[in-house]
Amino acid sequence: MKLMTSRRHVLLELSRRNVRLARRIGVKKEILDQLRELTLTFGFSLLLGDLTLLDRGWYVTHSGLLRLANRRNCFSLVVKPEKELCDSAAHRWVFRATLFKSPGSKGFVGYGDADPSNVSTLVHGAEMRIAETRAVNRALRKAYGIGLCSVEELGRFSGPPKSSEEDRGRKEKSPVSNGSSNGQPRLRDRLCLLIRQYNLDPTLVKAYAADFCGTQTLSGASRDLVESFISHLAAAAKEDRDGLIYKLNSYGQPQEVKP
Repeated sequence: MKLMTSRRHVLLELSRRNVRLARRIGVKKEILDQLRELTLTFGFSLLLGDLTLLDRGWYVTHSGLLRLANRRNCFSLVVKPEKELCDSAAHRWVFRATLFKSPGSKGFVGYGDADPSNVSTLVHGAEMRIAETRAVNRALRKAYGIGLCSVEELGRFSGPPKSSEEDRGRKEKSPVSNGSSNGQPRLRDRLCLLIRQYNLDPTLVKAYAADFCGTQTLSGASRDLVESFISHLAAAAKEDRDGLIYKLNSYGQPQEVKP
């Protein structure tokens, strides 16, 4: 009984920290309610990058799923390529992951596929690793009853920019989503790739970016400022990741309100 009470207390405190952090970036009430429920049910942490917010919805990350499996004492995870469905020449890969929660338990199976058509152009050539990660994520989500899609399963960042007038107008209003005129990857894709490459917390990166650009939110910054921030973030992550993590964590602390 004491152990259950202690665990509940830890989850409640984690929920309060997550909500404080989410409020810093202006997350709406209904999204905060979802965050509380996810925290109390699975113990996800925003500060550690277990969840990310996209299009007003929460998505779990690969690292968040692995930490959950560790907390739940996952017994075994077996991952194998489905050779008859793979085509290395076409960079098409399919993996099968089977997770066993305990010795002798029923296995939970997840499949993951990847090819140049459903991964970002920024990571072409890494389709095999992406397929494996997707398979693992799906097996983990099945085993622990997680209805959220994982970020790594999304194909949204891999497609070419939409060409409709409406979508172009929306991109002009949001610098992070803009495509460049010379065919370079969109700013949003570049920022997402850095976050995933160096395992950074997306929420803290956004808070840092807004502060760096001197705007209330990242979407309010000019394209030049966002490009400057991305270059700064890439250099900082490569040269001193520990120092960058320390800097990012400072944005997860409550800020003093001046009278």
